[in-house]
Amino acid sequence: MFSLGLEFSLPKLLAMRATVFGLGSAQVGSAMAVVLLGALACGLPWQAGVALGGVLAMSSTAIVTRLLAERVEVNASHGQSAIGVLLFQDLAVVPLLIILPVLGQAGGDLWLALGWAAIKIAVVLGALLYFGPRLLRPLFHLVAKGRSGELFVLNVLLVTLGIAWATALAGLSLALGAFLAGMLIAETEYRHQVEEDIRPFRDLLLGLFFITVGMRLDLAAVWRELFAVLLVFLFLVVGKTLLVGGLTRAFGRSAGTAVRTALALGQGGEFGFVLLTLAAGSGVLPDTAEQVALAAILLSMLAAPFMIQQSDAIVRRFIASDWMLQAMRLTQLAARTMATSDHVILCGYGRSGQALARVLQQEEIAIYALDLDPERVKEAAAAGEQVSFGDATRREVLMSAGLARARALIVTYDHTPSALKILHVVREVRPDLPVIVRTWDDSDIERLRQAGADEVVAEIMEGSLMLASHAMMLLGIPLNRVLRHIRDAREERYSLFRGFFRGATDDSLEEQLQPRLHSVQLDAGAAAIGLRMDQLELADDGGVTVKSLRRGGRRLDEPQADEVLAAGDVVVLLGAPALIAKAERRLLKGE
Repeated sequence: MFSLGLEFSLPKLLAMRATVFGLGSAQVGSAMAVVLLGALACGLPWQAGVALGGVLAMSSTAIVTRLLAERVEVNASHGQSAIGVLLFQDLAVVPLLIILPVLGQAGGDLWLALGWAAIKIAVVLGALLYFGPRLLRPLFHLVAKGRSGELFVLNVLLVTLGIAWATALAGLSLALGAFLAGMLIAETEYRHQVEEDIRPFRDLLLGLFFITVGMRLDLAAVWRELFAVLLVFLFLVVGKTLLVGGLTRAFGRSAGTAVRTALALGQGGEFGFVLLTLAAGSGVLPDTAEQVALAAILLSMLAAPFMIQQSDAIVRRFIASDWMLQAMRLTQLAARTMATSDHVILCGYGRSGQALARVLQQEEIAIYALDLDPERVKEAAAAGEQVSFGDATRREVLMSAGLARARALIVTYDHTPSALKILHVVREVRPDLPVIVRTWDDSDIERLRQAGADEVVAEIMEGSLMLASHAMMLLGIPLNRVLRHIRDAREERYSLFRGFFRGATDDSLEEQLQPRLHSVQLDAGAAAIGLRMDQLELADDGGVTVKSLRRGGRRLDEPQADEVLAAGDVVVLLGAPALIAKAERRLLKGE
């Protein structure tokens, strides 16, 4: 709950208010109403029905956001719909934390207790929101001046436990206090530092939380009520999915978006466990109902990844209009790129992609960008930029963007799983195409290079080089020596800096004399097939060398002398343009 409060963003909430308060409230309200009717039909009191409705209305924020991020679908239409609903569910947890303990009180005192709880929460919230920022900011300033990481973490824990204790004294839950503590700290400039400092605690406590959830599960009771468990499980993965899909469609989304959103939200969630524990502890739910709900939520969370992973296949199988819509988009994309050739495909059009596009366009290099943020694509396309909405990990999208005619492909965003999918498609269709991938650090460089990336640019590496260059200049080292250090470091780290792929604009005499890179694919019948590297005679004066060899999606830098060339290999040559042309003829025709 503290992490939820820390991540609470009022601007984000307002930006998505139509989805959050429209579709989100409809989903939570309708799910609670359906569960309440089902509970009454099973003979449970209405208080238990309300509690179960709140529990089963929740979906797993952790699972859904993680899987959508891995699939690069957060900015897609269904991703935005799912995130909006999850935001409202997170907000709905707060009033449910207040209501559930009160529902355990009997008789005519219930409504009085609810009114008294509302007054208490209004007073506590008002006091915390008014005095909290005025007290917390100076307190954190004072602690930060001590420059002690341990003291800072202890202060965060003190504030969190103190606010939780205050809400407990007011008769409210500790979980609500933790949420309020996170929300107050999020309003200070120390939010990101707190997020980093609590990461070890969050992971540890999250693990302990799920351990305690497992400890509460009574397998004997679950076996006795297996039929009821399966019914609740079916409600979550089938009934809730149909409910969310119908509501999403009613709010004007396409059929494909509605189905994908429904499949993403068709499970129980971790906050359902929090509410379930609170409801059982308050006496609202009988033990049997708690065990049934607990087992069904666990099963639905296990099924969630499979449902999300198969969402595209399910939509294509049952929603003909979605396939037609996608086909129309691909046709439009193909039509826009039909006359484009020798261009660079940019996968991602965020800040890095746009900056790169400007540099390439200054060199009169044609670009075409693909991005999954509909708002960004709309704004950029309206300004005349060559960008379209499309998932670059899909073969048909890349083909429509002119992959067969492209000059190079660049992945401009930092997401290794997505980059690996793109590399797999590119190496199957265009094994000779130069591909550059962006990543954050050096941890995934080898995976990406083995997958076929010609070069991997690590942001940490480039940041370090810029720091070093500025430091050397401030220390009085001459500019030419600074540039030499930077060039040497890059040539050692990036093999492609020792040459470059020739372009149509490189026509000046000076440019024609410069060494450059050129990829040659050895198709069946090429003269060089079967020869060892040391048997190749690429140029009479040795002016052409083999920089790398790509084989079956793997890249071999500076291959060994006894390496035998085979059909399908891509040989990357380095040399002057005239010598390169002669070497290519020798490789292919033996001339």
